[in-house]
Amino acid sequence: MRVLRGLLGSLLWIVAALLGLVSLILCVTVILLPLGIPLFKVSKRLFGKSVRLMLPHAVAHPVKHAGKKSKKVKDKAKVEPPDVMQKAGKKGRKLARKQRKRLANAV
Repeated sequence: MRVLRGLLGSLLWIVAALLGLVSLILCVTVILLPLGIPLFKVSKRLFGKSVRLMLPHAVAHPVKHAGKKSKKVKDKAKVEPPDVMQKAGKKGRKLARKQRKRLANAV
């Protein structure tokens, strides 16, 4: 699947480059300037889409990925309450510190 997304992203990048070149040529001719500007905006969007297709999901959609990650960490934190960890002595304090770090990194 990753190879297919990379291939599709690279093809879309080539199409966006050609479309950008055509739009720049249209912008140079003053008569066709109203066609060149919107075409340039479309090519800019295509460049963005193509780069997002080539990147891994976590990099392309960081907000969605962070939301999923924080839900998992919060669920793990709910399983072991901090009161029990504090009473367990040195191991409990270490475990509580690890849980706090995990929650801080998730947010």
